[in-house]
Amino acid sequence: MTQKRILLWAIAFIAVAIIFGAFGAHALKERISAERLVSFETGVRYQMYHGLALLALALLTEKSTFGNRLPVNLIIIGTLLFSFSIYGLALQEVFGMSLKFLGPITPLGGSVLIIGWIILGFKIFKSE
Repeated sequence: MTQKRILLWAIAFIAVAIIFGAFGAHALKERISAERLVSFETGVRYQMYHGLALLALALLTEKSTFGNRLPVNLIIIGTLLFSFSIYGLALQEVFGMSLKFLGPITPLGGSVLIIGWIILGFKIFKSE
């Protein structure tokens, strides 16, 4: 993946995490349970962490000797699955519909994230 594309994903993840973080802190406090708000904030936190990680990976892309396409794609997909399934689950009450089908997607997204990071680690280790 090109540096520019990774930067665009990083910026999008960071911007949306800031927007959702503010939304959670101000608009959701009175609309969802405290437990669901904590879950929502977990999604925001993981999205922000991975947005910042993608930003760092983008800045290292031009200087790296390891291929980052697969791990970066897995980190993007994992973040989308993990964070956005949590958002959907936390906002079920607001949407007035059951989104319980998203429940299994959260750990799947987490697993994809873990695999992406492990592959990145192996690629970095092998490049030495």
